[in-house]
Amino acid sequence: MSALVWTARVITLFPEMFPGPLGCSLAGAALAAGLWHLETVDIRAFASDKHRSVDDAPFGGGPGMVMRPDVLDRALGAAGSGPAIYLSPRGRRLAQSRVQELAAAPCVTLLCGRYEGVDERVIEARGLEELSLGDFVLSGGEPAALALVDACVRLLPGVVGDRATLSEESFEQGLLEYPHYTRPQLWEGRAVPEVLLSGHHDRIRQWRQEQRERATRERRPDLWERHLAALSASGRQKD
Repeated sequence: MSALVWTARVITLFPEMFPGPLGCSLAGAALAAGLWHLETVDIRAFASDKHRSVDDAPFGGGPGMVMRPDVLDRALGAAGSGPAIYLSPRGRRLAQSRVQELAAAPCVTLLCGRYEGVDERVIEARGLEELSLGDFVLSGGEPAALALVDACVRLLPGVVGDRATLSEESFEQGLLEYPHYTRPQLWEGRAVPEVLLSGHHDRIRQWRQEQRERATRERRPDLWERHLAALSASGRQKD
């Protein structure tokens, strides 16, 4: 394998969940073409007892089980270097800017937790970055890992046919994406906006920008405030 190929290493109790949907569509075609590489690390392979135990009861009492730091440390050590991320609902919310950084790195290691989570000491000892997909809880880190890897893979060179499409997507330039329309021109009494039929590229570009700003302002005021702050910092201003 070439050292230049972007690699996702997933540390999990369920390696059979991968590639899963990452083996389909754009990501799957890119994987088959060798544009990126997927490695899975089975956590149970690093258990030291005959039962291959990876968890134990929490100190201080309480429900559920906690993943052991010694087992996870050995699994992380076998994964190699590069950014190491623990997917956790208490982590910093994943943003497109962080996805872009991870896609630009040679590889990324993703630790998928289960049960009540992992022992805090291995997070501290390994300096794991904690990331969350949002304010909700999954049964484990694997679905989050699938989403994060997909978000990274589509940014890799050669994966998306027309890379120009990436520059106008949601969260680029801190804005949501504009609405899209296709045939039929009239559907259920709803017409395509006239400006998109005009053939006037400057007007279309202006309309799409206005729609991006409107959607962001109305649907994500937090993003809109950050967008305005970025404009102000750069010396520009939005009315």
